[in-house]
Amino acid sequence: MEIKNILFGIIVIISFVTFGFSMRRVLHNIRLGKPENRFDRIPQRIWLTIKVAFGQTKLFREPIPGIMHAFIFWGFLVLLSAILEAIVEGLIPGIDLTSLGEVYTIIAFSQEVFAVLVIVGVGIALYRRLILKPKRLQVDAHSHWHAIAILCTIILIMITMLGQYATRSTLYGEIHGRVLSNVLSSVFQPHSFSTHVWYEVFWWAHILLVLGFLNYLPTSKHFHILTSIPNVFFTSLQPKGALKPLNFEEEGIEKYGAADVDDLTWKQLFDGYTCTECGRCTASCPANITGKALSPRSVVMNIRKRLEEKGKVVRNERVEVHEGEKKPNEKLLVHDYITTDELFACTTCMACMQECPVNIEHVPTIVELRRYLVLMESNFPTEVQVVFKNLETNFSPWAFPPSSRVDWAEGLEIPHIAQAPDVEYLFWVGCAGAFDERYKKVVRSFAQLLKKAGVRFAILGADEKCTGDSARRLGNEYLAQMLMKENIATLTTYGVKKIVTTCPHCFNTLKHEYPQFGGNYEVVHHTTLLKSLIESGVLRPTTTVREKITYHDSCYLGRYNNIYNEPRVILQSIQGVQLHEMVRNTSKGFCCGAGGGRMWMEEKEGKRVNVERTEEALACFPETIATACPFCLTMFDDGLKVKEAAERVKVRDIAEILNDAV
Repeated sequence: MEIKNILFGIIVIISFVTFGFSMRRVLHNIRLGKPENRFDRIPQRIWLTIKVAFGQTKLFREPIPGIMHAFIFWGFLVLLSAILEAIVEGLIPGIDLTSLGEVYTIIAFSQEVFAVLVIVGVGIALYRRLILKPKRLQVDAHSHWHAIAILCTIILIMITMLGQYATRSTLYGEIHGRVLSNVLSSVFQPHSFSTHVWYEVFWWAHILLVLGFLNYLPTSKHFHILTSIPNVFFTSLQPKGALKPLNFEEEGIEKYGAADVDDLTWKQLFDGYTCTECGRCTASCPANITGKALSPRSVVMNIRKRLEEKGKVVRNERVEVHEGEKKPNEKLLVHDYITTDELFACTTCMACMQECPVNIEHVPTIVELRRYLVLMESNFPTEVQVVFKNLETNFSPWAFPPSSRVDWAEGLEIPHIAQAPDVEYLFWVGCAGAFDERYKKVVRSFAQLLKKAGVRFAILGADEKCTGDSARRLGNEYLAQMLMKENIATLTTYGVKKIVTTCPHCFNTLKHEYPQFGGNYEVVHHTTLLKSLIESGVLRPTTTVREKITYHDSCYLGRYNNIYNEPRVILQSIQGVQLHEMVRNTSKGFCCGAGGGRMWMEEKEGKRVNVERTEEALACFPETIATACPFCLTMFDDGLKVKEAAERVKVRDIAEILNDAV
């Protein structure tokens, strides 16, 4: 064995041992998190990994960056074979992959094609960073130049690989499948000493760059190259957006929610190591876009930062403390790394999770941190105190007594479920439908449509209570569970099986979160039911409605439950309606600003989210803004008043528009 091979063997051993120690540190840190089962439904996880991780489907939501990243990612997967070949060649003289024959020809050709694609992808990335400079990539100077250095390193890895094969082709003859390398070989002189030198330079440079890059990964954001695929595999397969319940009956629990990283699950900590810092989450966050403190990217990065520090404390390693700073064991993730204002700015719209290419779960983590603030510190915006009190005493966010829940239905002759136990649907009216004067018109319109269609339905009246959505997302899990369990007991008493509701927040909670406590029902949103009634011919829109309409997607209807098409089909079924889409629509729609309990809080920082969305709607020059959610309707009503457009533009629910046309 030559000295070269011995030296290379020593370098490989050192590299992999060093990498092993780095991985051991990372795994040790992740184990600080609480246990959580993410090994269920393996076939579904494998398919999700193929689609999202290997297929890069979420990255293609932005076509140019998607193509750029796909070239680099797919290139690295294919070029693993070239790295393997170089290592085998370095360890065992005279052994390479050419012995595979025609298979090697295919491998060699693929390596060259993808090497070119990687170089093209990196070129696009450099152009975007240095020339186009998208806002989401301009975090700070250090991160910017750090990313530039990494991109240049990737190009060098490709160039040295191609140089290695080109010089080999010059020295030993053309290599089957290596079209580009064979062409480049003409640059070098056959059988010359200088070509031998160039071959050694390219070979050593390539392998040292690869091994150096491998050991650099665990210390940087580029660790996602290794963690993104498993992170997608471990994606939650629970209903999208369904929050994990707290067990208040478990003995020995002294803390609820998450104050520090060791209160989070191992998967939430793994998210921190998987963040690519691409900024897609923050670029789509309505709170951040309108000038609030919240940045979903910063939340995840700060989890990783705190975890690294906490890990050193647990391992009794020295942590540098600057003058005036708290000692590491005196810090908490909440307050010291992530502020209360950041956490309560979140509308839980889930745009961050929709856009994240590696399936990081920002919203459940934010709510878990809120739970600690609310349940352990009683630390929440002052206006929320009134909401909690009303929910406890009146079972709704408003101060109206439960006895007035049925007032909206006066004159409609809608039976209570006790009087009509054999009805097809229980109509879950919701707090807005019962108490908000404007939204009462919506639930009346929907009830009239059901009557016209001959659908047998009933209501709970005073027996109905808030579903607990706002309380749960604000962090008051105890109050939310109280409301949920009381509602489930009521629904069980009346034997309810099927529920229809006009509120996406009620719909989502009843459908996806009530089963956590034994409440299993078939839950339908009113737009889905109305669409089916139209398609079956039971409801016939015969009156022409000549209006220019733009439709706003509710986050809890769209991103949470993938209901995008139904409201549009209803509008398009009405003669005379001209439907114009806002710039941000369907899965890229922009939040109204009311989700996550923000409906009950004032916006004291930056621009109001509902004003931002109203401006976008007005840019379509509509006569009507259509909604399918009480919160959205309220936010647009308010936004139109702010923009002094309430006299010329109306906000109406899908049910109101359809009721006029039937």
